[in-house]
Amino acid sequence: MLGVMNCAVLDGFGAKKVRVEVDIARGLPNFTLVGLALSSVKESRVRVQAAISNAGFDFPRAKISVNLAPADVEKNGTAFDLSIALSILQASGVIAASKMEGIAAIGELSLTGEIKPVRGMLALAESVCEQGLKYLLVAKENAQEASLISGIEVRAVDNFGELVEAILNERVEQLKTAESQSCADLEQDWSIDMSDVVGQEEARQALLIAAAGNHNLVYIGGAGSGKSMMASRLPTILPPLSYEEALVLTKIYSIAGLTVTGNLISKRPFRSPHHSITKAGLVGGGSSYIRPGEISLANFGVLFLDELLEFPRAVLEILRQPLENGEVTLSRARHTITYPAEISLVAALNPCPCGYYGQGNKCNCSSIAVNRYQSRLSGPLIDRIDLHVSVPPLDLKLMENSSHGEPSASMRAKVIKARKIQKTRFNGLKTNGKMTRNDIKKFALMTTSASHFLVDAASRLGVSARSYDRIIRVARTIADLEEENNIHKHHIAQALSYRPVAGLIKS
Repeated sequence: MLGVMNCAVLDGFGAKKVRVEVDIARGLPNFTLVGLALSSVKESRVRVQAAISNAGFDFPRAKISVNLAPADVEKNGTAFDLSIALSILQASGVIAASKMEGIAAIGELSLTGEIKPVRGMLALAESVCEQGLKYLLVAKENAQEASLISGIEVRAVDNFGELVEAILNERVEQLKTAESQSCADLEQDWSIDMSDVVGQEEARQALLIAAAGNHNLVYIGGAGSGKSMMASRLPTILPPLSYEEALVLTKIYSIAGLTVTGNLISKRPFRSPHHSITKAGLVGGGSSYIRPGEISLANFGVLFLDELLEFPRAVLEILRQPLENGEVTLSRARHTITYPAEISLVAALNPCPCGYYGQGNKCNCSSIAVNRYQSRLSGPLIDRIDLHVSVPPLDLKLMENSSHGEPSASMRAKVIKARKIQKTRFNGLKTNGKMTRNDIKKFALMTTSASHFLVDAASRLGVSARSYDRIIRVARTIADLEEENNIHKHHIAQALSYRPVAGLIKS
């Protein structure tokens, strides 16, 4: 007899349909699993056999053949356990085929028959929904996440025995459900605030511009000047996630195995990897499956690279393409995967090995040591950072001042207002930081004096064509914050002040 169920397998930033086929024939007892299954899938033979037996059903003592179609798609993970077990009972005559119509089951089985959650449930549920099935049976820990996909009824199950009993008695619709989360449920509650930052007005203003236009930012200054403190508060002034953004972000984390339970991710992420991170850790990679890297986990949020010059140069160079395109493409022998990477890059660095360059007699680094240290960051990567801000040592007298800086709430209100202008301008498709050359010609209109000033300054400073465009993008954001339709000379002057004259250090 033949048992058939539809399932799905993760494939990059999505999932593909998989048809689980089980044939039971006469012959010596044997359990064969085919269909380009990796070891984690082949091990399901042990889990499935024990789960069926411990649930009170007779495991067929016959020749069992399991095929995962299409056979040319690599299968990995433990999500097929439940479908294989149900298909075996269907093929052995325990469950009638008519009772399995319109049902998909995704979950890992324990030896006792308990149903365990799996990673990537959001993407898997999307695939099942596209197959036109009515019910999706998952572990209770996965139910909330799967219910985020509209168009399919999700049912939570605890153990295999209860599930089979519900199917036999046609009570699948009576199994536990999970309520989907709406956009109104997203919360933006922070324990930190920009009012905690003392002084550093220029650095705070640069952070506001970076948030308003989604620009990349680097802070350059000595230890203890507040670089990391300000960077960690950037998410608090960014607009709240939209429901669509939260869904995409949750999907990334689910595929990475970082959220197999729970609701939508409600806060913009802040990822701060250590400088010992590898290339694969930053942009993604792996052997059994290509996992999203830190740059994708920071999607719609902030990727903060503290002590930037301590990162290996080879690791930093792979940021070039994602910073330009807003996505990262990973190619392997069998397939190519693209993950989203719409990030705000914020970096912090000391200008020299000792960290006291430009602070009187404190610095004891030679010019050769300073140049060697700064050369760890290439010119093309420097070019892709819009805002270069020098952070001076903090005047300790300000620490005793009872007044606080501008709080996150009021800064966020300014950012939201500027983002609304950009949303209208680009029909919600991009921000100023992602403007193309055609966008600049159309939407970044400058006054005559501003245009002449920019051309003259760019010629004298020897900026590249990329830097030229980035100066205009920043100026456009500054003008948006002031609610100006055109870019004026003082907007260009402020944008120019954030560009380095030579290397990393502004003279």
